[in-house]
Amino acid sequence: MQELLEKLASLREYLDIPGKTRRLNELDRELSDPELWNNSGRARQVTQEAGNLRRIVEEYNTLNSEAAGLGEMLELASEDEREMLAEEQSSLEGRVDALYRETLFTMKYSDTAAIVRVKSGAGGTESQDWAGMLSRMYMRWAERRGFRVDIIDQVDGEQAGVLSSEFIIRGDKAFGMMAPEHGVHRLVRVSPFDSNNRRHTSFASVDVVPEVPEEEIDIHIPDSDLRRDVFRSQGAGGQGVNTTDSAVRLTHLPTGIAVASQQTRSQIKNHEIALQILKQRLYDIEVKKREAEEAKARGEQKKIEWGSQIRSYVLDKQYIKDHRSGVMKHNPDDVLDGDLDELQWAGLEWMAGKRVADEAGDDE
Repeated sequence: MQELLEKLASLREYLDIPGKTRRLNELDRELSDPELWNNSGRARQVTQEAGNLRRIVEEYNTLNSEAAGLGEMLELASEDEREMLAEEQSSLEGRVDALYRETLFTMKYSDTAAIVRVKSGAGGTESQDWAGMLSRMYMRWAERRGFRVDIIDQVDGEQAGVLSSEFIIRGDKAFGMMAPEHGVHRLVRVSPFDSNNRRHTSFASVDVVPEVPEEEIDIHIPDSDLRRDVFRSQGAGGQGVNTTDSAVRLTHLPTGIAVASQQTRSQIKNHEIALQILKQRLYDIEVKKREAEEAKARGEQKKIEWGSQIRSYVLDKQYIKDHRSGVMKHNPDDVLDGDLDELQWAGLEWMAGKRVADEAGDDE
């Protein structure tokens, strides 16, 4: 019980409950002002911020009150009564952990869908197979959570896997949970494509951006900045392989960013989907650039969010290591089948500055 009370005290400080309470009071005063509702944009912003703060403050206060009450009961309880209260204590600890995890979503748009692109690195069939394995891993993770996956574009490898795969994961805090997956993933294994059974190292990149609400993206792309190509669908995207050139690829000439969609049988609809995702990617670049400039102006040493290699999957030695959080897993088959939660939560702790990698342990 003492450990639970200490965790709550630490959480109060980490959450800054007094500061959030003061801010909530300010917002409530603003919400009571009739003039606020003449500005729909500001009203929506204030309502959303107040709702988020109220949920955190009220949940913390409830947990703190229940923990205090449980502590008093345990002091007076007999041995049999303590056993009966153990289940209540366990439930309370679970709710405290859940509230703590809520605080790890420090990135903007954590509640939105995640636009994910998996791309194979150099290495031919081996890296293409690896990119296909990663794509399947994320889709299985989404399936386990009951999330929806919309495949936008997929280019199959020559013998196995994929050259690239782009899809949108829709579900509760999809981008927040997928954000730690952004970066380069390395596979080490005895290759099933090598007749000499040699050990191979392969790389694939995972790019994750949020699906920002359309009304918040103020980006106009002149037609002169776009190259538009149409082609025949060739993968598992959308409603199957089309017999007409309905898939669309848009290339933003100033940046070289290319986005394709073969999700539907309609060339017009695929153009709209590709253009929307292209705007999302350009918006994400602008946001990151602005954040870096603001941090520099404040004299901050901005943490490098994405290393060149974030995680290694060493299958012949049966382990996976995340190089940022230091977490190691010894059940690679389960992870590749979508059991990602522990790695993702540790990644979120790292992003929030709550975890530093332990250099001890196997690494190659």
